[in-house]
Amino acid sequence: MTAVQGAAPFAFGEAFTNHMVVSSWRDGSWEPPRLRPYGPLPMDPAMAGLHYGQVVFEGLKGHRLVNGGLGVFRPLEHARRFQRSARRLVMPEFPADLFVGAVEDLVREDGPGLPDDPALSLYLRPVLFASEASLALRPARAYTFVLLAFVTGAFFSDRTDPVRIWVSRDHVRAAPLGTGEVKCAGNYAASFLAQQEAAAQGCSQVLWLDPVERTWVEEMGGMNVFFVHGTGEAAEVVTPARSGTILAGVTRDSVISLATRRGLRVREERIALEDLRERCLAGDVTEAFACGTAAVISPIGGFCDAGETWTVGDGRQGPVTKELRDELVSVHRGLSPDEEGWLHRL
Repeated sequence: MTAVQGAAPFAFGEAFTNHMVVSSWRDGSWEPPRLRPYGPLPMDPAMAGLHYGQVVFEGLKGHRLVNGGLGVFRPLEHARRFQRSARRLVMPEFPADLFVGAVEDLVREDGPGLPDDPALSLYLRPVLFASEASLALRPARAYTFVLLAFVTGAFFSDRTDPVRIWVSRDHVRAAPLGTGEVKCAGNYAASFLAQQEAAAQGCSQVLWLDPVERTWVEEMGGMNVFFVHGTGEAAEVVTPARSGTILAGVTRDSVISLATRRGLRVREERIALEDLRERCLAGDVTEAFACGTAAVISPIGGFCDAGETWTVGDGRQGPVTKELRDELVSVHRGLSPDEEGWLHRL
């Protein structure tokens, strides 16, 4: 495997591999997925997905295992979420067995070239889009599935150093009964303005609030968020409850399972921004972290809001965050027992 573009240190989304998998849906059925060289796809200027936004995608990772083999983390769960996203946008569901098979084909072909560096992984991006050449205002009648991959390091360039997060009060990510809990392209395009504002404030990511009351913490841009209350045996892990506008993160689900297995109390509940602020300032919130396929588990050092910064704990990565991250990475690389059957070995 040789990167099509990009080079070390492998910035996110730039060092693509040499192959991709493509399948088309026409006349009510999917063609067999085909492994082919990575390259441009033909596109009609009237392609429906380009105009009306029928585009959903996923993100999952392949890893080099300690025994030299390759593994993919929870591909079936990603396949199921991909199907839920497609249903919400009135698109044909890509069968789970074809999804997992496409992942296997691409990882077997390009995965052996993944550098033997535990900090690197093979990020897999399945995307489904309306490819019919029609501007009729209705669900399209032809669709294309593409699976591509790129080598990546840490999503945040400083790896496990805590990041600062900007609280967005002027924008919303998704509305109730909308598309917030599915992985559609429009959700990400709508987040870019807030992300740009966060960067201008020296912050790495955005913390979204609920779209109605603008009071409740929801999630971050492209990742879920967790807070640790207390320390030692009294530590509790808290994350915003899913409300229909929060993505059902696969890593989020994994973190909840890992924390529970470690004997930590985990609460999924509504979190008021003002309560979070007060708890941070009082030292009751001792740790915070973001989690997602790209971010894995990344510590948060503080939140910036309306000219005020609330430091989390001592501003450094805390022990609960580190333990959960280390355990998740150990499962990724086949270092620890896979009690949940999450690792799909190839």
